[in-house]
Amino acid sequence: MLRISAGRRMATFFFIVFAVIVSPVSASAEEPMILAVHPYLPSKELKQRFTPLANYLGKEIGRAIEVRVGGDYDEHVAYVGKDQVDIAFMGPSSYVMTVAKYGKKPLLARLETGGNPLFRGYFIVRQDSPLKSLTDLKGKRLAFGDRDSTMSHLVPQYMLEKAGVPLNKLAQYEFLGSHNNVVLAVLSGDFDAGAVKDEVFDKYAKQGLRALADTPYYSDHVFVTRSTLAPGMIQTLRNAMFRLKDTPGGRGILEAIKPHTTALVPAVDADYDNLRQVLIALGKLGKTD
Repeated sequence: MLRISAGRRMATFFFIVFAVIVSPVSASAEEPMILAVHPYLPSKELKQRFTPLANYLGKEIGRAIEVRVGGDYDEHVAYVGKDQVDIAFMGPSSYVMTVAKYGKKPLLARLETGGNPLFRGYFIVRQDSPLKSLTDLKGKRLAFGDRDSTMSHLVPQYMLEKAGVPLNKLAQYEFLGSHNNVVLAVLSGDFDAGAVKDEVFDKYAKQGLRALADTPYYSDHVFVTRSTLAPGMIQTLRNAMFRLKDTPGGRGILEAIKPHTTALVPAVDADYDNLRQVLIALGKLGKTD
């Protein structure tokens, strides 16, 4: 009869216990990290734009990263604020609102376009529009993107109020969800004017658009990460983003995110202080010391 020694039985027992404990952790470690993007453009287009970056970062950290597009801006802010995504690409206003509601998040990098880490937006009209200035918008129909969009609502609303054309002086205004929808609504004649970011205006200008007015420059879109990510991983992601412009194929990855993007550069929370003042003036944030 075959006998198993007490020592071998004990070794077998510890092997089984170790396998039970470690296996779920190993499986979890294989799950992809999430790069979340707010829905400023159609979901399919955003996944195409950000997948090259996700693949690059995944290779740098040795773990798969998948792109997830939020259902709307509020959902995106909630997921980022509650640390339910690993990396997030955020519009400036969404970032400021996230910090106000949930506290600061580790900043990874912000976009630099044409060597400039700032961007702006435009009020747009059709080429044949008789409108000449913001004051001409009184009594007109205006299209916005999302309520929390920096350049497709919040900054334009602030500019309208400064020009003496608050929203209640418009004949109509609607939130159409995305910058592309605003362009289509203006070109079709459903609205007299709209507000979009510079990238979208540049893309569609030749199809019959004209800039009625441009906004001031504000700090561009930013990448953040969850507060619970290990400090070493955060720094690895930062370093990978900063050197992307100098890597083979790096320029293509940057251009996929936004045309004419030249680098991902360092960012600090104070870069968004001037936008905070806009949001305070609009009553979107409480006053700060």
